[in-house]
Amino acid sequence: MTDVSDMVSAPEQPGAAGVWQTFNESPLAVKALFAGVFVNRLGQFMAIFLVLYLTSKGHSPAQAAFALGCYGFGGVAGVLVGGMLADRLGARNATVFSMSSAGVLTVLVLYLPNYPVLLVVVALAGLMGQIFRPAAATLLSQLTPDDRQLMIFAIYRFGLNVGATAAPLFGYALYNLDHQHYTLLFWAEALALVVYAVLAQLTLPNRVEARTESDSEPAAEPAGGYPAVLRDRRYLLFLLAVGLGAAVYVQYLSTLPLDIRAHHIRVLWYTVVVALNGACVILFELPLTKLSQRWPVRLNCCLAFGLVGLGVLCYGLPLGPAVLIIGTLIWTSGEIVGSPSLFAYPALAAPPRLRGRYIGGFQFMFGLGSALGPMIGGTLFVHLGHRVWPVIVIT
Repeated sequence: MTDVSDMVSAPEQPGAAGVWQTFNESPLAVKALFAGVFVNRLGQFMAIFLVLYLTSKGHSPAQAAFALGCYGFGGVAGVLVGGMLADRLGARNATVFSMSSAGVLTVLVLYLPNYPVLLVVVALAGLMGQIFRPAAATLLSQLTPDDRQLMIFAIYRFGLNVGATAAPLFGYALYNLDHQHYTLLFWAEALALVVYAVLAQLTLPNRVEARTESDSEPAAEPAGGYPAVLRDRRYLLFLLAVGLGAAVYVQYLSTLPLDIRAHHIRVLWYTVVVALNGACVILFELPLTKLSQRWPVRLNCCLAFGLVGLGVLCYGLPLGPAVLIIGTLIWTSGEIVGSPSLFAYPALAAPPRLRGRYIGGFQFMFGLGSALGPMIGGTLFVHLGHRVWPVIVIT
């Protein structure tokens, strides 16, 4: 097997393929994954509207927030289960199982008056809805040559980001079309999940032969599941960095609005910086990946962590619109430069038969950091106020 350190340290060839060449030369299954993930994210309304839906049904804000937390932690568990199922069942079967199960559970949320049962269903919906992610990433990596991994994951992220950006607007339109009720909205999400399941069944191969340097290598590849991942010390350090980086990254969604409110800054400026991040990622990540795919993956990852930390640290300056915009642009540049490498590295580092587990471990740590980050940041903000930002970045 190719030495991972060679893959992550050596720059790509100057003739690395661009966006359109990579997309056009990709097999049908890869294009189906792009379409599927876009449809999935465009119709992903549960996380956006769950709190509003539950409070409209008479549940308290605390109960609604707890239900959303159950959904989030179900998703964190889902990527671990998905990593296992991607290796055992194959990408197509894991995706169909994930999307069809999540579709049924999403509709059930509308018809469960019992709160404890609803929590269980919401958590299961989060879990089932995320099982497909390691399967999709595993299949993308298997169907893509090593020198195009960064670009293919940048295109994949583009579909994710466009779908996620449009989802709140699409959901709000459905909410108004349903006379300010949520039934149509949740049924639309279920339909989107089922469409992805059908698309996966029709277009995705279930398994792809591993690309290796010798025909005998697959037979010699050790099994071992997640314990084998834990024995890879270099990869464990990467996972630790991903978890810490995600905890810092997510502060713009949790601690930053608290600080903005404490400084009596208009909410308009918060919406501006969130929209600015989304617009910059959608507009610039693909073109810049044409350049960054020629750099060592290790360098791109380090730039991502460093720039995200620097941008968040910038919020510790006297807070105002200029600081908000400058800080956001700094950490957004880190996201643009480094995210395709961060998403591609697990597949490059993994032995072929453990690729699903390596990708699942990455997505688990990113999800765990994203879940714990708001709790840590919010607790620190209560005690430190505006002084929280250097503490968050340094620790």
